[in-house]
Amino acid sequence: MSGSGDPASVPPIRPPGAKGSRTRSLYLLLAILGIVAAVIVLSPLLGTVFIPPLTAFRILVGFPNACLGTSASPSLCSAYTEIIWQERIPEIGLAAIAGAALGISGATLQGVFRNPLADPFLLGISSGGTIGAAIVFDFHIGQLQADLFLPLFAFIGAIATGLVILGVALSRYGSIETLLLTGVALSSLLSAVLALLLLYNPIGSEQVAFWLLGGLGNASWTVDGIAMGVLLITGTLLCLFGRELNLMQLGGDIARSAGVDVRRVRIWLILLASLTTGVAVAFTGIIGFVGLVSPHVVRRIAGTDYRLVLPGSALVGAVFLLGARDTSLLIYSSSVLPIGIFTAFFGAPFFIYLLFRRRPTTTMGGL
Repeated sequence: MSGSGDPASVPPIRPPGAKGSRTRSLYLLLAILGIVAAVIVLSPLLGTVFIPPLTAFRILVGFPNACLGTSASPSLCSAYTEIIWQERIPEIGLAAIAGAALGISGATLQGVFRNPLADPFLLGISSGGTIGAAIVFDFHIGQLQADLFLPLFAFIGAIATGLVILGVALSRYGSIETLLLTGVALSSLLSAVLALLLLYNPIGSEQVAFWLLGGLGNASWTVDGIAMGVLLITGTLLCLFGRELNLMQLGGDIARSAGVDVRRVRIWLILLASLTTGVAVAFTGIIGFVGLVSPHVVRRIAGTDYRLVLPGSALVGAVFLLGARDTSLLIYSSSVLPIGIFTAFFGAPFFIYLLFRRRPTTTMGGL
């Protein structure tokens, strides 16, 4: 079978440099899943209000009298329960969901563009969501239903940006390089549009600025349910394209010879990645670099097989954002700091590292 010209005989990609088998990679991903679970269990202990660890643990496991043996009054114990179950748990859930969404979207876009620097933040998809949010703030749309209209317009903005990139993909100019440059140009254009909106209504600039920095303040059980529902659908569909992404890394001709409709797959992947990014941006604002860093971490520990990279990036993205939340609370526990600040502090140096790690084609010294 190895010598035939049958497209089915094209072998799957083996992760270059991977020392172990696919089974070892699966074990590593299970270890990451265990880390996610551990972080989720420990995260409720951190917040702007100090809750004794033993009391918090009792509340989490449903202990009948969580404050037994402490000096806390019944009313204070009830307040502790309210804080953990109505504030911290939804916040932790949203952090994990948004991190997973951005992680798997980043892995998808890096695979589609065959570029390790591609991610929703750099390609302008996240910026499109910011424009939608700015419109709500500046034009006072749906003030009585802000919880509905803000995420709705942010979601529409992110999807609209993804559709523009998709339109380029459908055109005769839809090469990998053109798509990537289109995303970068859109990001710059949307930044200019945002500046105009802020000049139009300076009063709403503070709200937009907070949105730009990203945060988990919109978390609730309802929000988590909606975001999780979208992520389960789009994330599952993205994972089904693992084989196609593997073949596309070998080049369009090889992928087509293996029976992959490269154009159709590329369209579906961009659309699904935009939808997945949109749901994260809709509820958390702009949180950069999660989609950039997560796929690289997974490729380092599990190889380049996209059947593992996609779900692995979702898990690492969840850990990354949960870690950023917990770090912000450890450093400045008296207030809620925008979580995007901490992802940028880590992600920006990592981005610079990737730029220098790439093999240069020309240098100023060669001019």
